[in-house]
Amino acid sequence: MNYVTDSATAGRHIMPDMVRSFAIIGIALVNVGLFAYPMELSYFDGGFQTAADNWAYFTTNSLFAMKSYSLFSFMFGVGFAYQIQSASRSEAGFGGRYSRRIIGLLVLGLAHIAFAFQGDILLLYGLIGIILFMFRDTKVKTLCWVAGALIIIQVLFGGLLVGSIWAGIHFAPEEMSKAAEELAVGALMSREVFGSGNFVDSIYQRLSEYSGAAAIFIYQGLGVLGYFLLGLAAVNSGIISDPNASIWKKFRRFALPIGVLGSAGGAWLMMTSVELLSVKMMGGMAILWLFAPISTAGYLGLIAKWASAPVTKFKVFLARGGTATLSAYLLQSVLLSLIFNNYGLGLFGQLGAAYCIAIALAVAMFTLVFMSLWRKKFKLGPVEYIFRSWTYLGKR
Repeated sequence: MNYVTDSATAGRHIMPDMVRSFAIIGIALVNVGLFAYPMELSYFDGGFQTAADNWAYFTTNSLFAMKSYSLFSFMFGVGFAYQIQSASRSEAGFGGRYSRRIIGLLVLGLAHIAFAFQGDILLLYGLIGIILFMFRDTKVKTLCWVAGALIIIQVLFGGLLVGSIWAGIHFAPEEMSKAAEELAVGALMSREVFGSGNFVDSIYQRLSEYSGAAAIFIYQGLGVLGYFLLGLAAVNSGIISDPNASIWKKFRRFALPIGVLGSAGGAWLMMTSVELLSVKMMGGMAILWLFAPISTAGYLGLIAKWASAPVTKFKVFLARGGTATLSAYLLQSVLLSLIFNNYGLGLFGQLGAAYCIAIALAVAMFTLVFMSLWRKKFKLGPVEYIFRSWTYLGKR
């Protein structure tokens, strides 16, 4: 692949691929806690062993938590819009292609959950993608209004969660103690399976944990659809291909500092919490949800600034890796599951948060480098090739 030539021929700008690369790094840093520790408690099950662990947790939450998935979801909406344009140019039917794409996502998501990671996002993308199809001809202004409403509802639900925790602690302490005990029992089961069990045991455990957290994914789905719609609006308005658009400058100037500072406040509450089921912890998470959309806008503005600068070899290398982020995302899960599960290196529940996050950074960079080198030789990433073949059934 000659990235610059191919992108120019296809009318693509470097910015979307840079956003994908940034998102995939952040996703690894955030998700590693669920690979290395029980899903029920994450680092609160022994991951805070030194001051470095606390500060690594704080930094990750401040800069990446709830922002990386937002960027990833935003880019799914961008990809959806590109698919519509591609179908229009080739005068091919879009519905059939998209139906196969959704089916592929659902199957891939289920496989990802079973064999690698119970925190998978692809299955949710497939389900929400069905709803997204109904917005394919919606005006930009309407897309933005609906997206904003969905994201606000999600934030309000986060505030409701904090209120319910506060009410439970003050008016139903026995029920809260019971809930904490259930989390501890679940965490113990995770430790036994992922720390000592075999590969088959891990499959059953992942499927069980994913189904048990279904309510959380439904809540997350509100934001996912919102960011899908914003990505679609960004393409239809033309700003995703124009890093010099005035909106990106506004995002850099106003959204970026507000979003990062607000997120840091939420991350501080989370870092200084002594237990997971506490008003302080849930309040910190709610603040992260509140400032995540603002931070996401700021990051897009910052990446747009970098994308508008002269093209360098490093930028091309990074962006080229961003053309195969589905492969990179799945490869991250395979590598991290092998590092932490008993059927691999067996480090589950043994390392502090700082070591886990450092490992995740190394894995993320490796996957991007690998995909960038792969794309120099091949037209598509490995998973993208299979996915595209299924979507188009051998036809362009």
